[in-house]
Amino acid sequence: MLTLRFFRRDVALFLSLPVTLSLLVLAHAAKTSARQELPAAQAKDEASLLDGFRHVEVASVSDALEQIANKKMYMTHRMRPIFQTRFAGYALTVSLKKDANHDPDALKGMLQAIDTGTPNSVYVMVVEDGNDIAGMGGLMGTPVYALGVVPSTSVSHYRFAGSNIPVTCDGVPVNPGDIITADPDGVVVVPKGIAPQILKLAQEMDFKEHSMYAYIEKLKSILEAVAKFGRL
Repeated sequence: MLTLRFFRRDVALFLSLPVTLSLLVLAHAAKTSARQELPAAQAKDEASLLDGFRHVEVASVSDALEQIANKKMYMTHRMRPIFQTRFAGYALTVSLKKDANHDPDALKGMLQAIDTGTPNSVYVMVVEDGNDIAGMGGLMGTPVYALGVVPSTSVSHYRFAGSNIPVTCDGVPVNPGDIITADPDGVVVVPKGIAPQILKLAQEMDFKEHSMYAYIEKLKSILEAVAKFGRL
């Protein structure tokens, strides 16, 4: 369980899109008792799916999405880790709307959403018109991707607008339960309904790419390796 306290320096966890939204991707919020247990078979399948995404390159996942879904589901180069990390998990979305207030409960729903997360949750926060607003401060100690770092606070400036709702994060649509996968190359959103197909193709791409290394070393030719494996 996370101990929460507002703290304004050191993290700029949630950052923003210039006109509409701001964002934080935060992995591994944990309070498993807040949710019903999944049936054993479903839990096993979901664990296996996430394990697969945690061991495949995000670039391969992005390429697989373009091939299968004809969609670009990656966030921009601005979405960077606060420190180097990689993870995959299920989106738990939160939206904050701009609203000057002195309501001590204005952000309570945001905190409750964190408490309802499981160890496989990725907390995706979107802050309306929030270029220079941190939705929360330095209290998580978990992997974070954001659009930047600022010392500001959302307290008295924002209000909780909903959780587990569709949001758009750095230009990419995110639905509750979608798979968020991130590594040093960036962040990709995988619609849950097609996740198994995406993972299968991404794994095949990874295998081809990794198989190329020895071939390149042997022949001293990347051109021949690309021709043989069809992966660039």
